[in-house]
Formats: sequence, structure tokens, C-alpha cells
Amino acid sequence: MAHALRLAHEGLYTTAPNPRVGCVVVRDAQVVGAGFHRRAGEPHAETLALAAAGASARGATAYVTLEPCRHTGRTPPCTAALIAAGVARVVAAMEDPDPRVAGQGLRELAAAGVATACGLAEQAARALNAGFVSRLSRHRPLVRIKLAMSLDGRTAMAGGESRWITGPAARRDVQHWRAQSGAVVTGIGTVLADDPALDVRPEEMTPRARRLAQPVRQPLRVVMDSRFRTPPGARLLHRGGEVLIAGSAPPDPLQARLRKHAELLVVEGAGKRPSPLALLEVLARREVNDVLVEAGPALAGAFVREGLADELLIYAAPTLLGHGARPLLELPNLTRMSQQLRLEILDVALVGRDLRLRLRPQAGAPAPMQG
Repeated sequence: MAHALRLAHEGLYTTAPNPRVGCVVVRDAQVVGAGFHRRAGEPHAETLALAAAGASARGATAYVTLEPCRHTGRTPPCTAALIAAGVARVVAAMEDPDPRVAGQGLRELAAAGVATACGLAEQAARALNAGFVSRLSRHRPLVRIKLAMSLDGRTAMAGGESRWITGPAARRDVQHWRAQSGAVVTGIGTVLADDPALDVRPEEMTPRARRLAQPVRQPLRVVMDSRFRTPPGARLLHRGGEVLIAGSAPPDPLQARLRKHAELLVVEGAGKRPSPLALLEVLARREVNDVLVEAGPALAGAFVREGLADELLIYAAPTLLGHGARPLLELPNLTRMSQQLRLEILDVALVGRDLRLRLRPQAGAPAPMQG
């Protein structure tokens, strides 16, 4: 199963909206076939592994990181392929959260006389497809918020100047997270202040990641822009891929130029700003599994306040910006320690001269922060 999980990682940047899946076929303690799913519409991992195994698949055990599918979509059902190949046993790391499968794939195999087991290395398999699981079970993508800060928790000078707090290695590292995201979300404030491109630039990735990411799939760029003020010349509108601008009121005819470069969509919300949750529900319906939020303290803080931040990806630079600089997040004015949002550290790494912290709220999805 560890071998199958390593294979599944090969599809980290390319399988969306499908899950990342690897399969290894073993007979007489020897690997006779292996494969992984690369992208939607192409053969699934089981099909590739069985093809590699050929006649040796009969009587073998198939280790697969996700329960085999039983429905016909862009490709035939994997359960039928496994039964036809004559495998004796199928071991799945986890059940498929897709309601079209959800345990039925394993039951179909068992009904055909194939021995089944599920749960081996389940935690690693779920982590690999956390966004897919989130979309199917919670009806919203997994949300990862990327932030860059000084050691005193500041993200920009009082006047908005922020280039650059972190070093080039940290900025290159962000490409890895963009490449595995279905959408990158920012706010109009960031667009007006920094004019970011928010695209995936393979030339800035490591050689291995660059190889795995080919051909490059640009994430959907999303701007939360209440009044559709995004300039038609903004860089993110001209970098390839699709752009969605989410506002809170219908755009007027003066925004016609914007329609040439982006989809304009009214998203429900409270007050003047589109609701982050409503936006995530829109993205889930568009089969987005993972969202990377690259925004200022107000919008990033809104995702945290509303309990929508599944992970925080923080790059901390060894520098100090002082008391007057802008804070990391705009959060409520809490008055009691019981109101704090505690985080669990998932990973700590030195990236160039900067420290990268990957964190998630403790005990699952947090309740909205009240102040």
C-alpha cells in the first residue's frame, strides 16, 4: 500500500477534479503490475495496473488507495475490470466518499467472490485526497490560507508596501501549492495594491514537480470584488486559464470590458461583501477540490472568523516590521482565553531563509470566532 500511495502522489498536480489514486498488483509476494491515475478522462489506476500485470493478475491481490469505482463515467467501472482479471483479493485504503460508490464497490467485488479489506493506511490516503473528500462530504472545497509575515506578525508596511517580506525560495515554494489547487482566491484590495498574477509558473518549481505538473493546468483565479472594480488590465486576467470575479451586486454596463477577460458572478453575502461560504459552495459545484486563499488580512481573516480555514500555510521571515505595520489577520477582539482558536502544527520546514509553518485548527472544523 505504501508503494500505491507513492504512485498516487505522481498525480498530485494533474488529477483534479478526480482523486489521486495508485494501485499495485501483487502475486506470490512479487509486484506484477502498478499504475496511477494521471488526469480525468484517462485510465484509472486499477486499469493501468491490471494491464501491466496481464495474466499474472489472476489470483493476485490488488492494493488500491481508494475503493474501486463501480459506475461508468469517462471510463468504465474498475470493479468490472478487477473481476474480469480474476484477482483474488482487493485491499483498499479507504472507502470512496462519492455517493455513487460509498462502499458499493467493495460490496460488488465481494458478491463476485473477491475477498476485500478496507482501512490499510487510511489516514495517509485521506490526507492525499483531503480536498476531494471535503467536496464530496462537506459540499465545499478544502481551504488552505497562504500568508507571509515578519516575526512580529506583520504582512505589510502601513502604506501597503509588502514586496518582499519573504525570500525567493519561499515564493518559489508557493508554486507547489498553487499547482495542486483547483482555485486561487484573492480580494480586490490585493489586486489593486499588488496586481498579482496568481498563476502557476513551472520554471519556478523543482525539476521533479515541474515534470509531474506537465502539462500545466492553471487554477481558476477568483477575485472577491463586491463592486467589480477589477481593472481590465490586471495581470491575473492575462495569464492564461479562467478567471471568476465574484461580486455582491449585479455589474453595471460599464464593466463590459471585464466580461472579455473574466466571468462575472453575483454571490450572496451579508452586507457589502460576497459570503466566503457561498463562494465555496459555488466552487464545489464546479468540482473544485482545493482552494488556496492568497489575500490580505481582511479577507483571510474572514475565512478564519467564519470557521472555513482548514489549513494555514504561513511563511515567517526573519525580519521585524514594527508596531505600525499591517497585521497578519483581521480577527475579532477576543476578551477571554476560552475564545482562542488553537492550532495543530502539521509541518515545519526551512525554505531558503524563511520558516514555513503548516497548521490546522485543532479538533476538526472550528466554530466561527466570536468577539
